[in-house]
This record gives sequence, C-alpha cells and structure tokens, in this order.
Amino acid sequence: MTTTPIVRDAEHARWAFRVRVSSTALARLLAEWDRCRWLWNECCAKSKQTYRWNNDRPEGVDKRTCGPAQLDKMLTEARTGISWLRDGSSVVQQQLIRDFGKSRAKAQKDVRDRLPVRQRAGMPKWKKKREALPSLNYTKRGFRLKDGRLYLAGGIVLTVVWSRNLPADPSSVRVYQDGLGHWYCSFVVPVEVELLAVTGAVIGIDWGVKETATTTSDDHDLPHAEYGRKAAAGLVRYQRMMARRKSPEGKSGSKRYQAAKRHVAKLHKKVARQRQDTGRKWAKAVVRDHDALAVEDFRPKFLARSTMARKAADAAIGATKTALIEMGRKHGRTVHLVHPAHTTMDCAQCGARTKHALPLSERTYACTACGAVSPRDKNSARVMLVRAGLNPASADRGRPDQALPGLAA
Repeated sequence: MTTTPIVRDAEHARWAFRVRVSSTALARLLAEWDRCRWLWNECCAKSKQTYRWNNDRPEGVDKRTCGPAQLDKMLTEARTGISWLRDGSSVVQQQLIRDFGKSRAKAQKDVRDRLPVRQRAGMPKWKKKREALPSLNYTKRGFRLKDGRLYLAGGIVLTVVWSRNLPADPSSVRVYQDGLGHWYCSFVVPVEVELLAVTGAVIGIDWGVKETATTTSDDHDLPHAEYGRKAAAGLVRYQRMMARRKSPEGKSGSKRYQAAKRHVAKLHKKVARQRQDTGRKWAKAVVRDHDALAVEDFRPKFLARSTMARKAADAAIGATKTALIEMGRKHGRTVHLVHPAHTTMDCAQCGARTKHALPLSERTYACTACGAVSPRDKNSARVMLVRAGLNPASADRGRPDQALPGLAA
C-alpha cells in the first residue's frame, strides 16, 4: 500500500495578528461588510436563477453560466447604478466575487464526481445579517503597511498589535471579527523552509481516542488532555441561560442573552486555543527529534456519528494532524501520510493480518502467526513505519542502516 509524502519546499503561510479598531474604522468596516454581504447574497440569487433557467430552457438553447466573468459584469452594472455600492472599495468586492466563484465551482465539481451528499462541499449559502461574522479580503493593491499601521482601501486605518515580525512582504490580507467581537488581520506571507539538524531518527504516529496520538517513541505519546470536558460545566450553565433568555424568532436577543452568548463564545475560544497550543507544542517536539514521520492519514469525521463523538471532538485529532503536517513542512521534515485501512489488523513484525477486526475493547494485539504481543496502538504505530518504507529499528532513536527516503539533498 502506497503512502503520500509531503514535499518539502517554500510555501505560503498565514500570520494572524490582533487589531485595535477605532470607532471611525469600526463604522467603515461594518459598512464595507454590509456591501459585501449584500453582494454575496446577490451572487447566490444569480446562481439559483441561472440553475432554474437551465432546467426550464427550451430545447436547442445553450446553457447559461454563472462564473466569475458573469458575476464581474453584474458587479460593474451594480456599481454603476447604485451609489451606495460604489462608495465601497472595488478591491474587496472583486475578491468576494472570486471567492464565491471558487466555492461554487468546488460544489459543482463534487456533484460531477458523484461524491456522497455528506462529503460534498455544498453550494454557497446566504449570509444572514445577525449570524454572519464580518470577513474582508484585500489583495496587494488594496492595502499597505506604513509606520506599523494597516491602511485598507476606502480610507480605513487599523492599528496592528505586532507580536512578531513578518518574514516577508505579504501578498494579501484578511480582516475578520470573531465571536467575541475581537478584530484580527491575517497576512499571507511566503516563507522559506527552516532546516533543523539531522537526527537520524524516524517515528510512526497512530491517532486514537483514548490517547490523541500513540507513537513508536514512548516519550512522544500525546495523552488526551480533555479540555472540553473540563469546560463542560461552565458551558452548560451559560447555554441554559441562553435558552431561558432567547427571544422569539426574527427578533434580536436581549442584552442579557447577548451577555450569556459572549460567555459561551469565550469558553469555546479558550478551549480551542488550549487544543491548538498543546497540538503545536507536541508537533514541534516530534519534528525537532525526528527526520521522517509516518503519520496515519486519519479522517475523524466519521466519529461524529458514533458513541465516541464527544470525546473524539475533544481530542481535536484533525487540528493536531494539521499542526504536525505544517510543522513538518516548515522545518523541512519528510511526512508520509499512510492510509489507515487495516492498520489495527496487521502485525508490525511479520505483516500477517487477522481474519476479523479487533473490537475496541481489546487493547492488546496478539499475532497468531509469529506470536508477537504488544499494545494495540503501539503495534499500529509501527505498522505506519513499515508501510511508509522506513526502518522500524530506528524508531527508538537508533541510527538507520541506510539513508532515509526523501532526505537526500
């Protein structure tokens, strides 16, 4: 079974910073967002209109399209006839057209590929005024950095909290607001690979629920931190407050409802940051100590419909896996994504496969062919190394017998 190696090269990364917004800048940002949200909803209406017309069109008449070219023409006509829309920046509005076109094209591709409905991206949806959070994208000609401030098209000036220096000039920026009302800017910056010292060690990583990550090295196992379970009591309290204070449909919530909603958002964000911080620190340690990584290409989405949904979500396997891959790219390590099929049924010693899948309650793997006995997750982690073509003997930081694949200059 083949694996997919992650190529090590220069790439683009997002660097996010907190933004201080004055009352004047806030009013202009919200006005810009109102125009963009209106334009997005117009694109959704145009897409639905085109779809209905194509279904009811007479025979022999060509289909209509609703791509970026048609939407750009619609934007030009709208800006000509509507002064309110013309008062906004054309840069952010054109970028919104491109984003809508990409989202719509991805949804149509999933339909053509006959993917199951649960796996499809879905067509772009309406952005509701009281639910959609502001998000504005600016290309290079729509912003500039001067004296530590961010100048956006339309006369918007923002004060950036520079927690670190940008490695290069950014090519684009996204200004957005989170659920707590805080504003951030995210720059797209080209980054170079920061090579680390060669260690000669490799590692296999298996994802799980009892432990978030089980590796071939006992020192690098990642236990389940259970941040969500620890914050559950506070979430239940504030969610009940929201349920009691909820206003009728169509009306904005009261001040007490909004206060409870902010408490819920604050707890959710705290848990998300704890998971992200733990995952990135663990990923840094793994990448620093190993030259090549064999990672299970695990898709945790199916666990959302199982009895382990809550604990699996609390483990944040997907976010931890993403952090590990990004850290490997950043520091020039070779990351092999191993297909997860039958990894719990194969023996890492002899390669024999059990006739029946092991139940989750059975945590020890015993091979009937060679008699090897080991913890179930540890055996799966060693299987990752075997499938990736790495030397299992080097899993305990021993020197491999030969050069690692993909490490040659």
